[in-house]
Amino acid sequence: MSTADEGRQWPDEVSVDNARTTLLQLLARAGVPSGDALELIGLVEAGALALAHEELSGGDRSAPGDKGEVYESGWLDGAADLLDELGGVAERTLQEVVGADGQAGAAVERPRAGRMEVERARVAVTPLYLSFTAVSELDPEVTEEVLSAVLGTMSPRQRARYAGRLTEFTAAHRARLERLFAAFGPGSGITVHGRYSLVHSATSIAVLERLVTAPQRLREEWDAAELPPAWLDGLTAAWNAPA
Repeated sequence: MSTADEGRQWPDEVSVDNARTTLLQLLARAGVPSGDALELIGLVEAGALALAHEELSGGDRSAPGDKGEVYESGWLDGAADLLDELGGVAERTLQEVVGADGQAGAAVERPRAGRMEVERARVAVTPLYLSFTAVSELDPEVTEEVLSAVLGTMSPRQRARYAGRLTEFTAAHRARLERLFAAFGPGSGITVHGRYSLVHSATSIAVLERLVTAPQRLREEWDAAELPPAWLDGLTAAWNAPA
């Protein structure tokens, strides 16, 4: 029997489980805890379903062929039902990873960020930062503390799409960010130590996004983490500096 005779060669449930298990074992050999690995895999699975839902939701849809209005109406209703179900599967898959979406701002919905959440944030901000300026690393331990404070302003569900939020933020404020890093960042006359230290760190992108989106929550988390108030004040001053 040829491949064409067998139809679409999609992985079955056993093959998918095999691929997941293989990936978990490879990540374990690299030192990634199983819980963190499962979280990453779950986010990828939920994201793939969500992106498929988004793709299918876009554009006008029409029934194949020309079989009359009654057929087309029924076909479109069926397609809409299937699309809703796909969205439901994506939602349930995400809930398995980050939990249900509770009330925004509730303390119980903003637990301390885990190691993998911090690492995902670091991976997200670094290329964005390098699109504006050169590498000038702050102490790695400080970087982790800053990102933990930033993530503390969000629920796990919000953290799951934080990379996308950061990309949207930098796209919306690109000109302003270019001026900020040119005036205060690496390559400027501003030293890496002092009030504007954070501009020399990739975490500045994350902190700025929170300063714009959730300033009060950020200051609460900043104080709770006992981070230098001057860093936050300096970044705020740089952000608000006249063009």
